Amino acid sequence: FSCEWARAYFKFREPYSDLAYALEAEKARTRAILMAVQAHIIKYLLFVRNTEYSHLERLSRISRREQAEALAAALADTLWAAGGGRRAVICLVTTALHLLPSGDYKADNFTERIQLFEFGEKGAAQEFISDHINCVSMGVSFIWSYSTAFLHLISH
Repeated sequence: FSCEWARAYFKFREPYSDLAYALEAEKARTRAILMAVQAHIIKYLLFVRNTEYSHLERLSRISRREQAEALAAALADTLWAAGGGRRAVICLVTTALHLLPSGDYKADNFTERIQLFEFGEKGAAQEFISDHINCVSMGVSFIWSYSTAFLHLISH
């Protein structure tokens, strides 16, 4: 994985602002995934979240907590779709090493710290993401969810 993937993160604009629903996007290779998640955030805020606000107010009148809820829902939706609607694989980047270098593998101090969690229910994945929102590596999770779905399809 490149340094861009290792540094990728999600950051919202200021709560209660006109752009409170919007993620800040850097010009990087991770932007496409960021925009896919952004679409799910808008869908969640407009059509799923229960609130007394009108549709356009639903996008700006949100707190930090509500931003985190929208992000967790969007990530779960995106990873669930990447997993073919059957699974989501979520990657946490930890301080502990989970892979030791061997043979021709060259350590990069990122891949070795990835811990994978697989879920067969979207709700469980969303709850896990909510509990670990600051540790989820979206790019890696997307790749693993998509890859495992693809490998499952070609192996059956």
